[in-house]
Amino acid sequence: MSIICHADISKSTDFNLQHNITVFKDEKLVFMSVSGKGDARYEVPMARSSHTGDYRCVVEANGKKRYSDSLHVWVTGMTKPILIAEKKEVFEGEVVKLRCELPEEVPPLHFIFRKMKMNSKPKEKLTYELQRNFSVIEFPIEEGDNILQFDCLGKRNVKFEFETSEPSNRTLITVKEPFIKPTLRIKPSSNITEGKEIQFECSTVVAKMRDIEIMLLRNKTILSSVRDQTTLKYSAVATLEDSGEYLCKVEEGKASKIATRNVVVTELFPKPVLTASMNKLDENKELTLSCSIKDFQNASFSILRRNSNGGILLRNSRNFTTRAKVNDTGLYICKAEVNRIVKESKPVMIQVYAPVSMPNISVFSGLPEVVLGKPLKLTCCLKMGTPPITFTFYKGNKAKKEIVTNNTCAVFLDEDIKQNDKGQYKCGARNHHSSGMKTSKILNITVIVPIRNISLGSVPYGEVEDGGETAFLCSVKEGSWPILFRIFRKTDRDVLLFERSEHADRVMWQKKEMSRQDTGTYYCIASNRANVSAKSHPITINVILASWQKGVITAFVLIPIAGVVILAVWWFWCKKKNAKGPSMEMSRSALATNSTSEKLSRQHDGDYYSGSGYIEDGENHMKSTDENKGPDLESAEVEYTEVEVSTLDPHRAPVQKGTETVYSEIRKANNGKVFEIDKQCITWLCSSFVTVC
Repeated sequence: MSIICHADISKSTDFNLQHNITVFKDEKLVFMSVSGKGDARYEVPMARSSHTGDYRCVVEANGKKRYSDSLHVWVTGMTKPILIAEKKEVFEGEVVKLRCELPEEVPPLHFIFRKMKMNSKPKEKLTYELQRNFSVIEFPIEEGDNILQFDCLGKRNVKFEFETSEPSNRTLITVKEPFIKPTLRIKPSSNITEGKEIQFECSTVVAKMRDIEIMLLRNKTILSSVRDQTTLKYSAVATLEDSGEYLCKVEEGKASKIATRNVVVTELFPKPVLTASMNKLDENKELTLSCSIKDFQNASFSILRRNSNGGILLRNSRNFTTRAKVNDTGLYICKAEVNRIVKESKPVMIQVYAPVSMPNISVFSGLPEVVLGKPLKLTCCLKMGTPPITFTFYKGNKAKKEIVTNNTCAVFLDEDIKQNDKGQYKCGARNHHSSGMKTSKILNITVIVPIRNISLGSVPYGEVEDGGETAFLCSVKEGSWPILFRIFRKTDRDVLLFERSEHADRVMWQKKEMSRQDTGTYYCIASNRANVSAKSHPITINVILASWQKGVITAFVLIPIAGVVILAVWWFWCKKKNAKGPSMEMSRSALATNSTSEKLSRQHDGDYYSGSGYIEDGENHMKSTDENKGPDLESAEVEYTEVEVSTLDPHRAPVQKGTETVYSEIRKANNGKVFEIDKQCITWLCSSFVTVC
């Protein structure tokens, strides 16, 4: 076969162009040529199936590369496989090793090995080789194989289709028997009567004694076996159970052969029957056991009580009578023997019952109480009584549940607990004793209601004066008594302030003297025997200054301020007085009075009058009055000043400000300075002090 790659290359006539031609099969390089010609030929001297595939060529010239189209080539057929056997002669039980090779074929490959013998269908084995063009397997040689022929075939996958080679050469294998099929003999016969001796003999002939074993089996149970011997013998007294198929098996290595025979044993007498006067009876009642065989009297009888070691002989007789005790409960059998044949009756169960004692009912947790919403676990126990015992639990007068157990205690779970349950429980117990049921005393159960809806309040609420008293009230809406109340104040680590257990739904705690350090958040927790704590919403208490503390602070702060203001006003008044001029004497004439009234009325209208205008009118008045004065007052000097006074509204309205002229008469005596301040000045100073305060 030739794969030709042709390239059409254009070039100058005198230019020698070298180019590379490469041939690929299934994308693998198989041929490469460098020449100045436009053709290249890949020669295959002898085509094989391995040459099947997709071919294409690549031409590269002067830095340019071109690819051809893909060409599929299918080489039909495969080489004939070659089969080689390791041995030409084998024994039964051995294996024969075969090697099948497909020369000049490329893996992966499939191999089929065939085992053929006369008058039977060939047996096949398949193998798959990924890396090799040959495969090796082993065929076991089985019983009955004598002359065997083997061959093999090869397969390969092309385009999802299989191509199969022709069969290989056939190889002949001769099989030898290591021993002949065994013979099983039975004496005196395969049909025998109970009580007679039966003998078995199993034998074979071996080609070579090497680790051979002979076994006798019945119902897949080995009765006897021997090694490195050609004969096995076994004998026994025939019983009814000995009927069945017997198998003699000879093994050597992996080779085995068998022989089978059926044995029928005729019954000599039937099995005995054990009867009891009562199967269930009270303690101290009379019990009679009798053993008998139907239509057969000449037998030796014995009555036994079965235990883990087999049985305890009670009496060698067909009858046995006793006064039953609880310990006599158990299985009883009887045996009958005739001509060395011993047969056993079916076991009979005898149950002796002691009466039940008065049961005792109690709570599993110990305390006769249950939390509302949780199940109640009760136990009912007996000091004595033979199981099985039937326990009945009652709630009130109604039976709730019936339990049958092999113990002297039973457990009852009541999941229907209600708040208004009276909680009266009792239990009854009975067994098969004729005394009947016995009932426990009534057990009263307390239903514990968990704490719900807890709240905390205080009087006064929110704010309390320093040193004052505060009452805290912690209360719950639901919860069984006694209730443990605890009051805490929140800090970095919550501080327990109060704790008390009360047979009530509320508790009050009075804190006598509150201080600034008591400001904070408070809450209370309540719990009872339900072991579930409830926490209230927090409340905030703010400790403020007491009234007397506010007064002290006011006195120490405001009084000095008021004094400073009064001194400042006094200083201003004195300074203004000294700046007025010559001394004058004030007279209380009608003109001055009218003028003053007029100015006061205008002041209420919002007008402002200076002191000089008023003094002008006052001088006329003073002159008239001076004329009536005596000589003692002529030398006196009178000075006037004008100040601003804020009047207070009697109804505590905002302060009205204006200018009011107040007259102060200051007389200078010849013997020194004497100051006299009239009532209006004093009134003005007092009102100024009150305003500042």
